[in-house]
Amino acid sequence: MAGADTPQFVAAACNAGILGSLGAQYRSPDEIRKAIEEIRSLTDKPFAVNLFALDRQMVPSTEQIEEARSCLQEYYEQFGVSIPSTDSVKTVIDPEAQLQAVLDARVPVFSFTLGIPQAKWMEAFKRQSTLLFGAATNVKEARALEAAGVDAITAQSSEAGGHRGTFIGSYEKSMIGGLALIPQVVDAVKVPVIAAGGIMDGRGIAAAFALGAQGVQMGTAFLTVTESPAHAAYKKAIREHDADDTTITKVFSGGAARGIENAFIAANSDRPLLPFPFHNSLTRPFRRIANETGQNEYTNLWSGQSGRLAREMALSDLVQHLMAETEDVLNKLNGLKMSGLH
Repeated sequence: MAGADTPQFVAAACNAGILGSLGAQYRSPDEIRKAIEEIRSLTDKPFAVNLFALDRQMVPSTEQIEEARSCLQEYYEQFGVSIPSTDSVKTVIDPEAQLQAVLDARVPVFSFTLGIPQAKWMEAFKRQSTLLFGAATNVKEARALEAAGVDAITAQSSEAGGHRGTFIGSYEKSMIGGLALIPQVVDAVKVPVIAAGGIMDGRGIAAAFALGAQGVQMGTAFLTVTESPAHAAYKKAIREHDADDTTITKVFSGGAARGIENAFIAANSDRPLLPFPFHNSLTRPFRRIANETGQNEYTNLWSGQSGRLAREMALSDLVQHLMAETEDVLNKLNGLKMSGLH
């Protein structure tokens, strides 16, 4: 949920009885510390902080930056924003400084995607009893995460919105649907598995449990609640798009992510891109304004494939609905079994 959450949103989730998670990838170490302090001022419940497990990245050349930046000139002019300098694009947030900020805060849960932090970090978090959740998009990744010592694994299926978490092999080969991915990961590891991708209601939660998951992770379902900071136009787009209206694209950040198709994706899919996270620095200035003003055609509309199932209501009401729906589905399935329909 990086870029689509606030400390208030996280705390509201925790206070509603679920594990709220702060997407901290685009925050500086100081911003991470301040956000965690604010969460703690708003809730006494457990919460999570999430980062991308990135090693120090190969910095693109000045020529590569200039080429990619020139393709975005029209958007800088359209939105009246300053063009990012070459130095600002090359300067990314130090991932080790981010990790240190999270470690120092002694958060209850630290989750990560797109890789595995170095052993020294894993050991440091474990020494202070922080629970570690890693994301896998295939069985090889799940086994690697278990070997690294995680406490639970999020199985991210192809239906999921936002960035793909693949770190072993290509993301294209790891576009595996939940019906296939979840039970294979469950059978491959001994730690609890959390299902993620396209889960929007009690039917999806019950299905995840039936496949062997011990929990679910939901993002798109909460983007449309009252407390979500997402613009009304973004929320409307989520509720009105069909599954085939989403696509995997790299044009916004340089990293593969699922979002709703729009004019910017169509116009930039064949243009040169910088690798993640450097391309994100190029598009951030006009995306920020597009987000704030609801100009959906010029920003990333991350969404899973089940957006039409999204609902507008208070976060706590949605949680209660989800719990009731799940119980209802499980009772119906139990009734089928008892009546001999199995």
